[in-house]
Amino acid sequence: MGVHGDRAALLQPLLGGDRRALARALTLVESREAGFRELLRGIAPHLGRAHRVGVTGAPGVGKSSLVAVLVTKARAKGMTVAVLAVDPTSPFTGGALLGDRVRMTDHVGDDGVFVRSMASRGALGGLSTATGDALDVLDAGGFDLILTETVGAGQVDVEIAHESETTLVLFAPGAGDAIQAMKRGLMEVADLWVVNKADDASAEKVRGDLVGSLSLHDPPDDLEERVLLTSAKDGTGVDGLLGMLCARRAALESSGAREDLARGRIRRRLAAAACDLVAERLLGASADSLIDAVLTGDRSVHDAVEDILRMDDGDTT
Repeated sequence: MGVHGDRAALLQPLLGGDRRALARALTLVESREAGFRELLRGIAPHLGRAHRVGVTGAPGVGKSSLVAVLVTKARAKGMTVAVLAVDPTSPFTGGALLGDRVRMTDHVGDDGVFVRSMASRGALGGLSTATGDALDVLDAGGFDLILTETVGAGQVDVEIAHESETTLVLFAPGAGDAIQAMKRGLMEVADLWVVNKADDASAEKVRGDLVGSLSLHDPPDDLEERVLLTSAKDGTGVDGLLGMLCARRAALESSGAREDLARGRIRRRLAAAACDLVAERLLGASADSLIDAVLTGDRSVHDAVEDILRMDDGDTT
């Protein structure tokens, strides 16, 4: 069987919930191997089941710990869950620095939970450039909830909102002044603000600071409800957080906002894919003549970009 036939053979097992096929499909889209576009085309009609939730926040706020408890609570309610953890890139292998093995050990052997680490590969925004495609693959795998945890890179860690239907921004006592966090760009992308480590005596004060700060910036009517206290240590507030996620999914569906979010997500991904295509074609031999034309003033940069987009794939070889 040829390469493309082999990739096509992944489609039905993936759609049927085969976890081995899911893992292979994720590797395919992350590595951009031959046939990944055909696979993505095949799953396109099967997307939309999963609620895509992004989890971000500064290092040390307990993102991984809270995600693990949230998964446990979701499984207790019969939900299937996938976790995509975008980790720093190893300087030696180029792979995810943390990896799957140190995460979610309580769920080993549970077919209702799937955990995958992806290397950020230096991507801005805390996400790998292939994250959107990976989320589509997980969605096609039939999960009810997909949690994307970012590297926690600070100001640039806001790109997660573009790939999520609901974004959680985590804070914790001792992890920095909540007021200063307003300046990092994280606050604007949040749908829910979560103060983790509620077992700490100062957690309530951090929550109060957040509510006070958010109140100054065109706050939603239900602001108080959307700033939550949780504890990954003893589970405090995690049931409430899961309930908020389920309620938001229902509200997005009933209002039509979920389709609007999908349209915005696709628009951004089309722009990113176009940039990737231009960059790829610039590596081809035909691009040299365009570069020469710009250097000599025969074409502008913008003219050259339009020429590149009109190229057939064979023109770049």
